[in-house]
Amino acid sequence: MIAEECAVTGTEARRRPTIYDVAEAAGVSKSLVSLVLRGSPSVSEARRTAVLDAMARLDYRPSQAAAALAGATTRTIGVVIDDYRNLWFVELLRGLQEGLAPHGLRIAVADHTLNAHVEAHPLDGFLSMRVDGLVIATEPTGAMRVPEGLPVVVAGHREGVVPGADVVANDDRLGARLATEHLVGLGHRGIGHLTGGGGAARLRAEGFAEAMAAAGLEPRTVAGDGATTEEDGYVAAVRLLDTAPETTAVFAANDTMAMGALAAAGERGRRVPQDLSVVGYDDSPIASTHLLQLTTVDSRNAEIGAVAAERLVARIGGSPAPETAVLLDPQLVVRGSTAAPRSTA
Repeated sequence: MIAEECAVTGTEARRRPTIYDVAEAAGVSKSLVSLVLRGSPSVSEARRTAVLDAMARLDYRPSQAAAALAGATTRTIGVVIDDYRNLWFVELLRGLQEGLAPHGLRIAVADHTLNAHVEAHPLDGFLSMRVDGLVIATEPTGAMRVPEGLPVVVAGHREGVVPGADVVANDDRLGARLATEHLVGLGHRGIGHLTGGGGAARLRAEGFAEAMAAAGLEPRTVAGDGATTEEDGYVAAVRLLDTAPETTAVFAANDTMAMGALAAAGERGRRVPQDLSVVGYDDSPIASTHLLQLTTVDSRNAEIGAVAAERLVARIGGSPAPETAVLLDPQLVVRGSTAAPRSTA
């Protein structure tokens, strides 16, 4: 290893300044300094000037190897999802891939729950890979340190906010109203909603309550253990059916929770749809299987992915446009899991 030369004054040894020193002196992130080094057009003139001034003050000289690395591009988009068991993201990835492939961009996917027992966030791994952009399809947290200037799209309604990110989602309130109005239209009066955590679930619960109030009905909303997994759907459905046996229809926050509700109904001798109608949300691949034939709400995830890809490509290309929010109208998909209650059939 070749040691760096240093001049010694008194007892202090002066080391060669690093990119981190420049970032601290300029009051910006290390990633933004890298963007300046490779001449990215996404950096504002004010921040570029601050970085260049800091480099001059510190007499910073990037090595040729570091400069080459700073100019490298992985042609990769990182996608952070919330749970591999929740299949809503399948169509999202398809839309993303179809939108990114013509531009030579590929996707890499990470589930933030898989390594929740360690401190590292998958976002950190993507940043070390030097991805060209990010899609955040989970609830943003304080652990997500997204560098300024990196193209980011948030997919779906989320509780947290990512500064500078575009947002692409479906209208969750409208979708919940469509599902609830479908059940009311069939003649159901004892309708329960299975909910969980997150921004999308909250909006769907609000839409359910709005539709029930408009129909003059009392909303029954039950949560599982805090998430929106199949187990949460099962736990919530058991609680609902045991405390309100007059329930004739269930609207679940997503298709995965609906699967848990179907299991709970079967254990309690409730036939679907003869004794209990069940509606999900997302129109994930499991919904259309011959076994389930689940009535659900199409949240248009493939189109969300396509729009997200479009926004990322524009950002990577240096688009100076301000962040945007795109809201798509969901659609009700009626299958075999819903029918009129037997009392009014």
